[in-house]
Amino acid sequence: MINKSFFSLFIFALLISCKSEYKFVLKTPKKIPSNQNLTISLTEKNNNKIDSVHFFIDSKKLKTENLSLSTSISKYKLGKHIITALVFYENKSKKVIKPVYFMADSAPEIYTYKIINTFPHDPKAYTQGLEYHNGYLYESTGRKGTSSIRKVEIKTGKVLQQVDLEAKYFGEGITLFNNKIYQLTWQSGVGFVYDLKTFKREKEFKYTKSREGWGLTHNGKQLIKSDGTERIWFLNPETLAEKSYIEAYTNKQKVEELNELEYINGKIYANRWQLNSLIIIDPNSGKVDGVANLNSLKTRIEHEQHIDDVDEVLNGIAYDKEHDRLFVTGKLWSKLYEIKLIKK
Repeated sequence: MINKSFFSLFIFALLISCKSEYKFVLKTPKKIPSNQNLTISLTEKNNNKIDSVHFFIDSKKLKTENLSLSTSISKYKLGKHIITALVFYENKSKKVIKPVYFMADSAPEIYTYKIINTFPHDPKAYTQGLEYHNGYLYESTGRKGTSSIRKVEIKTGKVLQQVDLEAKYFGEGITLFNNKIYQLTWQSGVGFVYDLKTFKREKEFKYTKSREGWGLTHNGKQLIKSDGTERIWFLNPETLAEKSYIEAYTNKQKVEELNELEYINGKIYANRWQLNSLIIIDPNSGKVDGVANLNSLKTRIEHEQHIDDVDEVLNGIAYDKEHDRLFVTGKLWSKLYEIKLIKK
């Protein structure tokens, strides 16, 4: 009799405990186009009372007096965001979080191209960065033991000036800004600053948030850096610290392995590693506005030289703003191409 009473009391206590246990469910879509309103709601599985809830997108608090809301996300950057519900109940509080991906509101425009001019290019240059300035190309080459910065004559491909990096460094992207040359290294976590005229190295800087250095450009106010992921970083021009970033997304997926960069007429142009294409990215949102397939350039160069499919791919973008000329080349390619993009 004692055992039966004890068992009944145990079952009753268990039922009360299960009923009073709070199990919150935060409902959001997994991904959503940026031109749609985001709907967020919170429920409690056991129908227990919720006193109130505060919703956040990342650290920004959203206005609501209910357990659900609908809000515009059109002004947010694309990519991963964290939705947080701060729930108040029984004089307690609890955070419930869930990731949501904001996607582009439309598919990228598709471009083809035509070749305007062809110039010689050093077939021993493992091109990692390319810049146009005052009639010359400035180039950064990679691989340990062969990394350098160069000033190159466009018409002949002749190297007019060169400084080699120490063999421990793998050179990556470069950009010219305020009469300085800025160069990244791949996995060493540091970049270098040179005098534009003399190529004398003046200082080095460390990456503050990203792990690797891939491509580099600037928008006239900030340096812009890729790190091999979908992220593009904006650097303080004085401290060279990575202050903010965007993430490159189409309407269907993130675009990773962004490599060499160039800032052209308010957009970021990027090569993707091992893909012979140009990606055109909105620097404010991260939306991929356009994609240019340049595979036939690789086919063209293969008629003249042997190309390693894995490594010796399109890489190198330079723009002559004054004459509206776009230059591209590849790693160890023997040609530099001036091309014009044509929207399909």
